[in-house]
Amino acid sequence: MSTPLVRFALCAAALHVGASNAAGEEPASDSSQQIVRAGSEASIVGPAEYFTGPVRIDMIWPAEGGINVSGALVTFEPGSRSAWHTHPVGQRLSVVSGVGLTQEWGKPIQEIRPGDVVYCPPGVKHWHGASPKTAMTHLAVTGVQADGKNVEWMEKVSDDQYHAH
Repeated sequence: MSTPLVRFALCAAALHVGASNAAGEEPASDSSQQIVRAGSEASIVGPAEYFTGPVRIDMIWPAEGGINVSGALVTFEPGSRSAWHTHPVGQRLSVVSGVGLTQEWGKPIQEIRPGDVVYCPPGVKHWHGASPKTAMTHLAVTGVQADGKNVEWMEKVSDDQYHAH
């Protein structure tokens, strides 16, 4: 099943391939360095189906060009969080600002701060989000399978689970 984030990454890839650069020139060939200008991609709202509370996703790069990872800045407002989920190829989260929380299924909630990097191994059920009082932004670098799949969404994190730390 294709998720909104995967569909967005695929749409972003199509935009990158077909877009001309700021000088109005044709896009660079696959063998040339390419620059995607800041602000060229619209922010999207994290779907309520997969997130609790306000979440903004800023796609940084799609999985393309032989590099099978996507990158996005994800900003969680205080108390916001993802649903439980797994990644078939794994994910790394690098906290950029704020204070966040993450939890692996069956383990205690852990606080994460700027400079912390969280490695989510393939198939490990987890969630991540902001602390109750502070927003948090992380860079999510997510492995993508050949079929475009990068996440398997599960049930939402309950308020009791979230506040158990």
